[in-house]
Amino acid sequence: MYGVCGCCGALRPRYKRLVDNIFPEDPEDGLVKTNMEKLTFYALSAPEKLDRIGAYLSERLIRDVGRHRYGYVCIAMEALDQLLMACHCQSINLFVESFLKMVAKLLESEKPNLQILGTNSFVKFANIEEDTPSYHRSYDFFVSRFSEMCHSSHDDLEIKTNRSPSPLQATEKEKESPAELAERCLRELLGRAAYGNIKNAIKPVLIHLDNHSLWEPKVFAIRCFKIIMYSVQPQHSHLVIQQLLSHLDANSRSIATVRAGIVEVLSEAAIIASTGSVGPTVLEMFNTLLKQLRLSIDYALTGSYDGTITVGNKIIKEHEERMFQEAVIKTTGSFASTLPNYLRSEVLLFIMSKFPLPSLHHSVEAGKTGENRNRLTQIMLLKSLLQVTTGIQGSNMLSALPSSFLDGLFSTALMEDAEIRLFVLEILISFIDRHGNRHKFSTISTISDISVLNLKVEKCSWQDTVFMKKHSQQFYRHIYMSCKEETNVKKHYEALYSMLVLISIELANEEVVVDLIRLVLAVQEMAHTNEENLPVYNRCALYALGAAYLNLISQLTAVPAFCQHIHEVIETRQKEAPYLLPEDVFAEKPRSKDLDQVVIDFLFRQSKISEVLGGSGYNSDRLCTPYIPQLTDEDRLSKRKSIGETISLQVEVESRNSPEKEERVPAEEITYETLKKAIVDSVAVEEQERERRRQVVEKFQKAPFEEIAAHCGARASLLQSKLNQIFEITIRPPPSPSGTITAAYGQPQNHSIPVYEMKFPDLCVY
Repeated sequence: MYGVCGCCGALRPRYKRLVDNIFPEDPEDGLVKTNMEKLTFYALSAPEKLDRIGAYLSERLIRDVGRHRYGYVCIAMEALDQLLMACHCQSINLFVESFLKMVAKLLESEKPNLQILGTNSFVKFANIEEDTPSYHRSYDFFVSRFSEMCHSSHDDLEIKTNRSPSPLQATEKEKESPAELAERCLRELLGRAAYGNIKNAIKPVLIHLDNHSLWEPKVFAIRCFKIIMYSVQPQHSHLVIQQLLSHLDANSRSIATVRAGIVEVLSEAAIIASTGSVGPTVLEMFNTLLKQLRLSIDYALTGSYDGTITVGNKIIKEHEERMFQEAVIKTTGSFASTLPNYLRSEVLLFIMSKFPLPSLHHSVEAGKTGENRNRLTQIMLLKSLLQVTTGIQGSNMLSALPSSFLDGLFSTALMEDAEIRLFVLEILISFIDRHGNRHKFSTISTISDISVLNLKVEKCSWQDTVFMKKHSQQFYRHIYMSCKEETNVKKHYEALYSMLVLISIELANEEVVVDLIRLVLAVQEMAHTNEENLPVYNRCALYALGAAYLNLISQLTAVPAFCQHIHEVIETRQKEAPYLLPEDVFAEKPRSKDLDQVVIDFLFRQSKISEVLGGSGYNSDRLCTPYIPQLTDEDRLSKRKSIGETISLQVEVESRNSPEKEERVPAEEITYETLKKAIVDSVAVEEQERERRRQVVEKFQKAPFEEIAAHCGARASLLQSKLNQIFEITIRPPPSPSGTITAAYGQPQNHSIPVYEMKFPDLCVY
């Protein structure tokens, strides 16, 4: 086991003598290979000595590096490589610590040949599969050093060594740059880190990117994390995303370009993670992104990171914050595209819960700054919703969402902000367009032939029928109310047209088609009577919208008489009133004209349409009934121009439901808003009552006598049964006191006869 040292006569362990034997005085000595085999055999025979062999080799290598004896350095690394490849035992972890220490020493050197030597050894080590992961082992230095080497400036290497042994000569033949080697090594390192050391491996990468300002430009950061995402096992990919989210939070006060770089890296990582599991980070990621979005809006409004308005030069650049906000929205869409539909619906609900909607159930900020912040937040969240809904073709996610989500979305569609309304319309269209037909109706036209559009259409499913029975009136009312907006532009009418057409294709049955025709005819009546005092362009746009939709729906229904009536009106307009057709209204330079000259020949007539469709089996009675939307409290809340008005209306509505109202009713102040509300309410009630009366009269005029008699008889029977129940409860008198006393003593008791059971003479009955 021990031998005598030739210099001092001291006892030397055998493993030291075997290690010394592999370092000959003459590099050309042929005994190097033989002595290396002896050392390997000894390590296999006595594995408990492996850690001591590694420690001694490490001492020699450090000494040789300091003395520039690079030939011996290469021999030491070759010995370590052979021992690593040959020895697999419980003591290997202690040996690995010495090995990593030696590799680190080589990587610390400024000489490219030593860096390459250490990198190649590390690649060999990374390819070794250990039986159990070593969680205590730290790779921080190696990740940081390899990240630096990935953008090394050493392109052309000149390996300057004299009589180099074989390992270094092999490296010289490969002519691989340190950057290429380091990138390959970083990939191997992260593959090894996937066993459980991912967080420790990623942390130095993030620190390196921060210290060297590598988030912008973000090319290197994206490339680096692509290596990471492709290296780790798919089930661990969510750990990388969690690290990036934490780093984004830590840099929430960094400049916008740095935050945008981190978000871009997140986007790329999320796309790659689609093949694996994103685990519990779904809502965590969206929560972080939405929080950063709100912070960015605050930074842009206040001009500083601490919420105070700076004087003079702003430290916040608004265009950079807008760039960051767009990056967040893009990342939202990228990450959502990797999720299954059930998780997408959760994300949609989560985003909608953050929406500052002016209603009874959402909080809003008062003041001018608060209104600006609310508006910007609403727009950014709607953009995020649009990104999440994009690409959900082939699924009926809309029917799977709760009513609260649709109620909030529909209320947002009635806000006065034109940009917000347009985003809501686009979101609804994304939900409805499940077969990718939207682009075929991007322009409004009356000359399109539906046969050449190659539409992808499926029969309305049972789920769609149930959904439309529940929510169709919401769609109709909000389409009608959206048509009344004065701030509508061409894009709004194109979105409304697409929505009408897509409902007809994706969600329509016979009843829905009839209701959509009634809705479009009501929009035509709105433009004709002009009770809303709309501008001329808006009225022409409504005429054109109705013409384009009725032209298309007539082709879908394929009823010849219906098609003929629509084509006749369109031809009349082409000759005498082209300003009522979309080809003129939605042109680059739209033409408008005084609409006082619009005659009945220019209009689609409800009576005619009811007649021709009724003959083909459609519900003619329903077609004859004009569509009248019902105004709700939610609509009035959404139409408030200012936050102050919204809050005042909220207090008013809440006070109605307060139990204290019965105790004290304060005097109501008469204001302009109060009078306006009273007028709107009275008009709505009168319209509903008028519609109810008309339906009753129409039913008694057109229904068969037997049906009317049966209906009245059923109502009379129901009324009689209810009266009998009431008489039984209220008219039967309580027992008299005398009768009660008599009954108590066991004597017979007299019962009084109810009035309605008494027999009266015929002359007394009428």
